[in-house]
Amino acid sequence: MRLRRPAGLFSIALLLACVVLLVTRGLNPGIDFSGGVLVELGYPESVELSTVREALAEAELGSASVQYFGTQTDVLVRMAPEDTENTAEISERVLNALRAVGQDPEVRRIEFVGAAVGDELAVDGALAALFALIGILIYVAFRFEWKFAVGAIAATAHDAIVVLGWFSLLGLEFDLTVLAAVLATIGYSLNDTIVVYDRVRETFLDLRRSEPVDVINTAVNQTLARTIVTSGTTLLVLFALFFFGGSVVHNFSVALIVGILVGTYSSIFIASGILPALGVKHEDLLPPQDDDEVDQMP
Repeated sequence: MRLRRPAGLFSIALLLACVVLLVTRGLNPGIDFSGGVLVELGYPESVELSTVREALAEAELGSASVQYFGTQTDVLVRMAPEDTENTAEISERVLNALRAVGQDPEVRRIEFVGAAVGDELAVDGALAALFALIGILIYVAFRFEWKFAVGAIAATAHDAIVVLGWFSLLGLEFDLTVLAAVLATIGYSLNDTIVVYDRVRETFLDLRRSEPVDVINTAVNQTLARTIVTSGTTLLVLFALFFFGGSVVHNFSVALIVGILVGTYSSIFIASGILPALGVKHEDLLPPQDDDEVDQMP
């Protein structure tokens, strides 16, 4: 708790930076949200993106977006399809254009999502995140005192915004798998916060003569080893996915790695550090007593 004020200022600055990034740069929506056709190509050796772009431009596919996907032998081609084309025709056009300049890549996957479906998925994804936050607020408000619910929501929203800001900063593709990772981050952060809050509540009842800040500090330190071990073992799995899971789960693992790191930080400094600012006292957590019982006490 000695570091709660510097941590709070750092988090405010970090959130402002993330919001500015999201407003100015936005996210790089994947095909799930933007609609269009995505073709993943595999080359036997590294290839220059400029060469691929020139070949597609000569075949009147100049509007296609071309980027590396993990390594310089894996290339993603994304474009808006014509109404009369299907995925087979588009992949054939891309392959013919590249073979015309002496390239012979392998088509590893091709995906198609209509614009209307992409818009619907984007709206549904935003609603899913909103309902998750509302559900968390209701759950924590019933399980704890309302001040704890405010701290849990602040920590959870902090984690989600930071993950989105990271993707905006790096320009990583934001698709349904990344959205699932953001929702998983919300759940993980809430679980970590609930564990800390349970210990805070128990410690408030045990140390009734101590100051609230000292009580919260004791509770956080008692759960610190558990928090670090849990986050560390989770990160081991996520780093294995990041390095060995392949391109399909690359962004998913990135989102969860950032989410676990920032979620651990927020459960220690944000969720707990906001409690003294909200004025949490021993009286807020004492079990209610019936007046008749109090009158009969010796």
